[in-house]
Amino acid sequence: MTTEAHAAERRRPPLIAVITLLTAVLTVFLIAFAWPSARSEPRNVPLAVSGPTPAVAQIEAGLEQAMPGGFEITAVPDRQAAVQRIEDRDAYGAIVLDAAQPEVLTASAGGPAIAQVLTQLSARMSPENPAKVTDIVPLPKDDPRGAGLAAGALPLVLGGIIAAAALTQLVRSGAKRMIGAVTFAVTGGLALAAVLQYWLGSFDGSYLGNAGVIAMSIAAISLTLLGLEWLLGTAGLALGGAVMMLLGNPLSGMTSAPEMLPSGWGTLGQLLPPGAAGTALRSVSFFDGAGAARPLVVLACWLLAGVVLCGLGALRSRGRAVPARREASAVAA
Repeated sequence: MTTEAHAAERRRPPLIAVITLLTAVLTVFLIAFAWPSARSEPRNVPLAVSGPTPAVAQIEAGLEQAMPGGFEITAVPDRQAAVQRIEDRDAYGAIVLDAAQPEVLTASAGGPAIAQVLTQLSARMSPENPAKVTDIVPLPKDDPRGAGLAAGALPLVLGGIIAAAALTQLVRSGAKRMIGAVTFAVTGGLALAAVLQYWLGSFDGSYLGNAGVIAMSIAAISLTLLGLEWLLGTAGLALGGAVMMLLGNPLSGMTSAPEMLPSGWGTLGQLLPPGAAGTALRSVSFFDGAGAARPLVVLACWLLAGVVLCGLGALRSRGRAVPARREASAVAA
């Protein structure tokens, strides 16, 4: 064996170190994806209640006893006001305390998991006088469980990561990489929205609106990762991809709702592109845009951050290129 081969062999980490690292990575993946689901339960879920003041207080006490800290109750004057709060995305559901028959209002399009919890609670409210359950904003009949939207979280993240990784490897010009990322985001948004809306039937509303939200999400992720790679190299791309995959995807709330995630983590998820995209998609597709302003602002901020990172990367590359040209000129002279 040559000297170079011996040196290369010495530089390789021991087998036990490789196995330990792989075990740690596998454990992190399991925690990231399983922990939010395993600890999923209502936490301060906005809920409207209509009825006499004593009855509202009684319902609030009963809900607090059944699920401590699970609901944030807002009293409303009547059923119409409760429906309005649901349609404006100010509440996930409502309880209307009618003397003849109580009614539980849900919005499965806003969060199937929360709608299911409210339906279960309705059966325990008054066994002798069961509450009527009405889905104010239902999911499409072709996808009544919202499986398409829930499954769409991963392609959104992977689309941005794969685009950034491919462009850094296949395209040399930084400006062309940025153009490629934006172009791919548009075409990817149009393609994914078409599959989810026209084939799977998971979306309602404006096709272009849904495609626009998906495109913003993919562009926000890919431009941010391109900028990190431009500044920090492969380590930046890996770090950004890990954040989007291990935090953004599990904490997006697309399979349930942000209020169902462990305390604080749901809020963090809404500040990352996947979570913001999921909330914006629900708002644009099922609620005529109600509640979409905040998540769209979050996506716009990530887009701007990606552009800024790419700009800083370009300045850093230019700063490196000037001394290199001067050194080459000096050598030639």
